[in-house]
Amino acid sequence: MRTRIIVLATLVLSTEALAQSPARPYPFPHDPYRWCAVYGGRGGGGGTNCGFLTIEQCRATVSGIGGFCEPNQFYNPGKPSRTLGPQAGAGAAAAGRW
Repeated sequence: MRTRIIVLATLVLSTEALAQSPARPYPFPHDPYRWCAVYGGRGGGGGTNCGFLTIEQCRATVSGIGGFCEPNQFYNPGKPSRTLGPQAGAGAAAAGRW
């Protein structure tokens, strides 16, 4: 009985401590691979490999062993690049140098 109370108290206190911890945003993982190879298999038991930067790499892999290539649904090239300045031909007024 005493062990049961100790376990229950520990569970309640640890849940309370976790509930009060601040939540931090989790950035989506960087996945630079745009293409997936879907391999054939008897009875639908093939595999998938989403580790190809170009469709040519993917096609070379499935060539001769069966399968096809498809876009990676989790493709995430990373953060968008920053602009380096005003667009070309915008002129001095648009660049704020008037």
